[in-house]
Amino acid sequence: MSKNQPYNPFLIAGYYSPDYFCDREAETANIISALENDRNISLISPRRFGKTGLIHHAFYRISEKNKNSVCIYFDIYSTQNLNDFVKIFAESVLGKIEGGVEKTMKKFAVLFKSFRPVLTYDALLGAPQLSVKIEPEAATQSLQEIFTYLKQSDKRCYVAIDEFQQVAEYQEQGTEALLRAYIQFLPNVKFIFSGSRQDMMSEIFLSAKRPFYQSTQMMSLGTVNKDRYFQFANAHFQKNKFSIAEECFSTLYSLFEGHTWYVQAVLNRLYEYRKNIKTPAIVYDAIRQLLAENTCGYQELLNAYSDVQVNLLRAIAKEKVVPQINSGYFISKYKLKNASSISRALKKLTDNELVYKPEKGYIIYDRFLELWLRDNF
Repeated sequence: MSKNQPYNPFLIAGYYSPDYFCDREAETANIISALENDRNISLISPRRFGKTGLIHHAFYRISEKNKNSVCIYFDIYSTQNLNDFVKIFAESVLGKIEGGVEKTMKKFAVLFKSFRPVLTYDALLGAPQLSVKIEPEAATQSLQEIFTYLKQSDKRCYVAIDEFQQVAEYQEQGTEALLRAYIQFLPNVKFIFSGSRQDMMSEIFLSAKRPFYQSTQMMSLGTVNKDRYFQFANAHFQKNKFSIAEECFSTLYSLFEGHTWYVQAVLNRLYEYRKNIKTPAIVYDAIRQLLAENTCGYQELLNAYSDVQVNLLRAIAKEKVVPQINSGYFISKYKLKNASSISRALKKLTDNELVYKPEKGYIIYDRFLELWLRDNF
């Protein structure tokens, strides 16, 4: 089976091809149009809504139109400082412009002065892999060299930096200003800045005090249309000679309010059954199986939090949405402590991204955790 034909078409990680990507036609067109017309993009949505898949899908379409273009994606969620950022950036870029790691290595001494390359070979496939070593004091110089490398290329380049809000947490002062100073003078390189923390992303790109102020086209990501999602899902079921009833899909979609990754994860399990999904009971059984598999992890997670924090988490889960977290009704209903202790607990939960606040109110970020905390649904 080729890499573009996964055994289960409902992917929960990675991107294969348009055949396994549902809808987002308007969003894809908007991204491509902006990039091709020299506008950088800020793409914002909660985690697991499908930002990464959308970026890879847009890059796939761009590469189809222009084989000479270069599309680069990297995620900086795990980075803690500028040095971490530069290392991931370098390892993501190197080898892409020349069309191979080994070709880049031949030019390395000329192109880069501030960091050392480490070339290894994959033990199974034998493919060359390039990593770099950067001394902390050389991070700024290394960053300049990477941007110069991109600028000197005769190719059109598109760079997506996922979880971009992380740069606001770096210990180095002025990281945003440093990046902006280089990015604004790269005529052949366009950027997608993707992030899951709406408050932080909005502050970076919409605050007049910040270097990236109004420098991008803002774009938010909503849910996939339910009807199109059902058609996509049922088509893949039917390719394997079985089906999913529209009632069953509607139950699943409504339960998770169209939150892409969770819908996709359950569809993955339902497809695994290799039978017609005729009743919602089968959907609920699949979800219970997933929750059972996560029980140990969730129990360990709660052990790291105080009783006040766990009780607040459970209360939010049972309510599903809490518009006013300090309302007397909410506090009394769940026998919570006073408003000040709730505020402290809430800050911890939101800082650790267990609780999220869209416009409608506070919700549990992990939708499976929410169901597990409710005990039944």
